[in-house]
Amino acid sequence: MKQVKFLWAYIQKHKKQYLFGMITLFVVDYLNLLIPKFTGVITDGLQDGTMDGNGVIRNVGIILGVGLGLGAGRFLWRYFIFGGARQIEYEIRNDLFAHLETLSVEYYNEHKTGDIMARFTNDLNAVRMSIGPAVVTAFDASVLLVMVVVQMMVYVDRKLTLFAVLPLLLIAFGEYYYGQMIEKRFAAKQEAFSELTDQVQESISGIRVIKAFVQERQERAAFARSNLKNKEKNLELVKIQAVVMPLLDVIIGLSSLVTLIYGGYLTMSGEISLGRFVAFHQYIGLLVWPMLAVGESITLFSQGVASVKRIQEVMEEIPEIQDGSLVEDVQKIRGELTFRHLTFIHHGHTEPTLEDISLEVSAGSTLAVIGRTGNGKSTLVNLLLHLYNAKPGMIFIDGKDINSIPLQTLRENISYVPQDNFLFSDTLRRNIAFGADSDELEPVILAAKAACIHDNIIEFPDGYETIVGERGVTLSGGQKQRSSISRAILKDAPILILDDALSAVDTNTEEQILRNLKENRKGKTTILIAHRISTIQHADCIVVLENGRMTACGTHEELLLQDGFYKQTYEKQRLEQKLEEVRDR
Repeated sequence: MKQVKFLWAYIQKHKKQYLFGMITLFVVDYLNLLIPKFTGVITDGLQDGTMDGNGVIRNVGIILGVGLGLGAGRFLWRYFIFGGARQIEYEIRNDLFAHLETLSVEYYNEHKTGDIMARFTNDLNAVRMSIGPAVVTAFDASVLLVMVVVQMMVYVDRKLTLFAVLPLLLIAFGEYYYGQMIEKRFAAKQEAFSELTDQVQESISGIRVIKAFVQERQERAAFARSNLKNKEKNLELVKIQAVVMPLLDVIIGLSSLVTLIYGGYLTMSGEISLGRFVAFHQYIGLLVWPMLAVGESITLFSQGVASVKRIQEVMEEIPEIQDGSLVEDVQKIRGELTFRHLTFIHHGHTEPTLEDISLEVSAGSTLAVIGRTGNGKSTLVNLLLHLYNAKPGMIFIDGKDINSIPLQTLRENISYVPQDNFLFSDTLRRNIAFGADSDELEPVILAAKAACIHDNIIEFPDGYETIVGERGVTLSGGQKQRSSISRAILKDAPILILDDALSAVDTNTEEQILRNLKENRKGKTTILIAHRISTIQHADCIVVLENGRMTACGTHEELLLQDGFYKQTYEKQRLEQKLEEVRDR
């Protein structure tokens, strides 16, 4: 079974802990058997007059000693088995996170955050329960059941034991079907929880949009539907447990009734002594726990199997983007870029996002890309970052096919400012230093000054130690953009990509940032993606993308001589700028 094989790989690392825990648990089960035995000895001794006060004290002392041994043993098996289960949960969570980091962007485009989070929390908790408490209950129930039955047969009476155990055999036939039903219903419950988690995550992330469009009532209704489904799936699981567990009590009660009637008859007929009958009745009490534990362990094992399947779905996902057999030993990149008939189609699309792009960019130059929204500008830079796979022979860096450059080397040599300007819920200092070798304040300040964000930062009460909200929500759009630019400048990579990274700053600040970049990045390649002509007009080469195709390429002056999209956009933006100047007067 794949799920068992998956877990066994982790359990083997901690087999000594589990072995010591099992041994301790076995000793505890054995000690449990001694208390009814010595209770029976005291009862018979007092009834027969063969035991004096010293004998009673001695046997009571033994029972107390057994009790102390039970206390120590129960601590130890919890320490070994539960500790091992917690360690395995920790290792699986680390491995799951590490694997998620290897998966391509397309995977996250197709899978929701809430579902992934549910696998990190509820599913991993179910796995831990299946390799911790479930192991204990299964082992304890099996060992105690066998030991109690043997003790009942040897110490009391075989026929009485047979009559007592016979009703309990009914349980074994139902447990198989019970386990299958539990697994299916728990898997459905986890799916419902994933949907609920995703609903909450999206609603919280988009709370500003919800409030702005007055959609609170609709979101509450959507949440209520997800919450209702989650409740129903939980109730389906609880219903079957509510039927099975009382049924176990009925069967155990039936067994107790049989022993009471038949055992009483054997005692009255003199076939067994009163002390042995008392001991036997206590043994029946000891059988209650194994019978209940069987149902509990099957529930936990079934839930664990369902959760392992969900975790394996992620772990077995093969990273689309990874170093292949063609990878060479490349340590440094200069920044020379070559595109040869580059064509790319996104998953699930039939039409190419980029088609037949051919271009050469010399190292140290500035390339600008302009075009309408959805024309493939961001896709182009994602291919350069190898976030998407380009076919061999289409993209070359320093004359080497991008597929032959190790991913780590490639991305270490590229600084990237994405459109969404993601900031972590941390200090501004750490956000700017993200990706750098250290977070020393002086380099951070220099990068912030180059991105024209330093003056804003020092006005905050905590300066560079200011904690920004989730995704940088406490900052304005322009501040977020400039903080992201600071991060890219501090990295100081041979290739810098700015994906519409100046759209939220005013033209004066934009001009200052571009001047600083020109000064700081002499001899290094820069790629600017923008909608404003003012952002890209000084680039060495400007590419115009329309419907995924390169329709024009040249300098600002050369493109203005052509009657196309670039000239039309330039004239339109210049007219808008003049109108703004008139209004400002």
